[in-house]
Amino acid sequence: MIPDFALFVATGGAPSGLIQFLPLILIGAIFYFLLIAPERRRRKQLQATVEALKKGDRVLTQGGVFGDVVATEPTTVILQIADGVRVKVTKSSITGLAEESTS
Repeated sequence: MIPDFALFVATGGAPSGLIQFLPLILIGAIFYFLLIAPERRRRKQLQATVEALKKGDRVLTQGGVFGDVVATEPTTVILQIADGVRVKVTKSSITGLAEESTS
């Protein structure tokens, strides 16, 4: 009687390299389409929004501060957060335009 291992080697039963890596390739594709691509799209959209800021836009910063854009500079924005209170923040700290409330 021939041992099972000898039959496996003799018949060429070892899966090819592509078949062995197919599950990893599929997992990589799933991660790309579910996580990486949407995040890249959101980042590009936010970058376009920040670059298009103009005086009078109401924005929200990462710290949760709402402010009106008073002036823009190449890397910073000056926000008015209250009457007579202005702060200078980096453009990278802006998370987007503030939603207008209907109340």
